[in-house]
Order: sequence, then C-alpha cells, then structure tokens
Amino acid sequence: MKVPLLDLVGQYKSLKTELDNAILRVAESQYFILGPEVDKLEKSLCEYLGVKSAIGVSSGTDALLVSLMAIDIQPGDEVILPTYSFFATAGVVSRLNAVPVFVDSDPITFNINPELIEEKITSKTKAIIPVHLYGQSAEMNRIMEIAKKYNLKVIEDGAQAIGVQYEDGRMVGSIGDLGCFSFFPSKNLGAYGDGGLVVSMDEKLGEKVKLLRVHGSHPKYYHKIIGGNFRLDAIQAAVLNVKLPHLDSWSEKRRQNAALYTKLFIEKGLAEATGKTTFDERNKVLLPRAIYESNKDNVKNYHIYNQYIIRTQNRDELRAFLLKNEIVTEIYYPVPFHRQECFANLASSKGKYPVADFAADNSIALPIFPELSTQQIEFVVEKIAAFCEK
Repeated sequence: MKVPLLDLVGQYKSLKTELDNAILRVAESQYFILGPEVDKLEKSLCEYLGVKSAIGVSSGTDALLVSLMAIDIQPGDEVILPTYSFFATAGVVSRLNAVPVFVDSDPITFNINPELIEEKITSKTKAIIPVHLYGQSAEMNRIMEIAKKYNLKVIEDGAQAIGVQYEDGRMVGSIGDLGCFSFFPSKNLGAYGDGGLVVSMDEKLGEKVKLLRVHGSHPKYYHKIIGGNFRLDAIQAAVLNVKLPHLDSWSEKRRQNAALYTKLFIEKGLAEATGKTTFDERNKVLLPRAIYESNKDNVKNYHIYNQYIIRTQNRDELRAFLLKNEIVTEIYYPVPFHRQECFANLASSKGKYPVADFAADNSIALPIFPELSTQQIEFVVEKIAAFCEK
C-alpha cells in the first residue's frame, strides 16, 4: 500500500470545477497582481481570523520580513525566537542585519519555552517571534506578559497554523502586534504557488504593511518609505477564495486522523500516553499532545495538525524502513538554528538547547492530510510496530 506524505490531487479533484473556474476567471480578467480576488480574500480572512487588517503578500517568508520592516527592526537589533523552526523564522531577521537570539523548546509542544525568554532579553532586544509549530498555539499569554514588561513587539509566526485558536478562543495571529501566515501548497490552506498573509489588530500597522508591500509607494511612483515587492498574485487569491470555506472541515479531518494514529499507537503497546518526553519500554514512540484538547467547549480548533510528529529512537532507520514499504515521511526539522553553519558566529549559537536537539534528532512526521484513509493510517502504524519489534 502506498502512503504519500501529502496528496493534493485528491483535494483538487474534490473542488475541480470551482478551482478551474476561479483560475479561468482571473485569466479572462487579465488582472494578475492584487485586484478584486485579493481584496475578497483579505476581507474574508479579516472576518475569519477576527482581525482589523489582513494583507495578502508574496509568501510566508515575506510576511515575516515585511512585518519586521513594519516595526522598524534595524541593524544590530536583537529578535528572540525559537531555535527549532523552519529557516525563514531566523533568516528574515538576519536579512535585515538584525540578530536572531535563540531559545529552547517546550518538551511537549515543541513551541518556544516562554520561561526561557527573559534570560535572553538585553538592551538591544526589540521583538519576539513565537512560532505556532505544527499547528498548535504557543503560550501567548505568557509571551505577551513578557513583551509588555520589556516593551517588545510580538510577531506571531503562524505559517503552519491558520485557523488555530488559543486557549481563550482567540485566533492565533490576532494576539501579537502582527501575525504571519503561509499559503505554501503543502500548508493546511495552500495556494497553487507561493503566497502569504500579514494580519493585525492595529490598523496603523496594517496600513504600513500594505504600503511596504508595494515598494512603499502611495500614490504610485511616490515613495514615502522604502518597501519591497511583496504583492500577492490574483490567481493565488482566487484559489484560496475557493478553499477557505473548507478549511475548518479539513482541520477537523486532520484531528480525526491524529486521534486514530494516537489510539492505534497506544493499542499496539508502542506508547503509554500522549505528552511523554522520554523513551522506555512502554513508550517506544512518543506521541504529540494537543494541550487545549480538554477544553473543547471553548476551543474547537486547538490543534490543526499541519504535521503529526512522533519521536522515536533509530529515527533515520525507521524512515528508511517505511520508505521501503512505500510510506513517505519527513523530518521537521533536522538541524536547529544553533547548529546551522550560517549562524555559527552568533553568540546564542553557543548556548545549550537540549529539548530542541532531542526533537531534531528523534522526530519524524507521518502522513496526516485530510484525504488519508483509515486503512492507510492502520498500515503506517503496523509497519512502525513491525520496526519496533526488531
């Protein structure tokens, strides 16, 4: 049985007529950059996320970059962020000649550990970038408390987490000063190419981001500030306008798939419970835990499982074994920032990050996309059980 990491063909087939018509509509209009489709998407996402401003941009990476520009990050400024994330989180800071400062992860959620943030704050610190990794919110209340105490800006990296709610029901992205999302095709809300979004409850910041995405010009050819080309294509917006109404149902299917994985791993005797952080005979596989799952009455989208991450010993051997059985997996992420060659000269790269190192060395992502069948999930768990028996 073949089990891909992601199968976008099935999603396309289910919406084929609507998607084809949307793309054709843009082609017939010949309006390819910004325009009505982008305006419609921005309005819909303002309502969906409960924010005052939503600005479509060229990618999730550019969403982070333009957000840093909007809060006036300057060369030499320090920005605190998790050492365990996709490269863009730290890369955009360095691109502005600012300094990324790394913090270790929480051992259960993999998100930034808020209790380790204050010790990294200096007179040069200007902002914090928490990442809502794998589709689960970081501990935003504590992070916002710290930011307020030290007068720091907060940019939420929600690239994997659009539609996720925090413990009090607020949508991630709406809590910090700015929130950033990615529409990369593999995301739970994916376009047909690169795309991103910046949101804010601060309308002035939103207007600044909107200005920055068109080279800082308003009106055209008159430049108040120096920006960049961060515009969202109309075709990508048209695709997203078709997909957005289905996002919550897709997220619910991901949660159902995650629950089945968890149930089967426990039944097979591979894991005792979710949230364990050390290996033993009863926990050969360490399972993810949705930390707000017990509060379902108030928080429905507590985890969207953009990835379903387990940790296991002999991870690389397991991955090779699964591939031989036509099961495709991925490692998110094998090299934390403090171990990346390009950041070797940073002072914070010399620190100790045991949780991030453990996650990087033992984590593996299993297929979790909404169209995954029960039989495919059972097959994946059976093969992992067979590997563990060896």
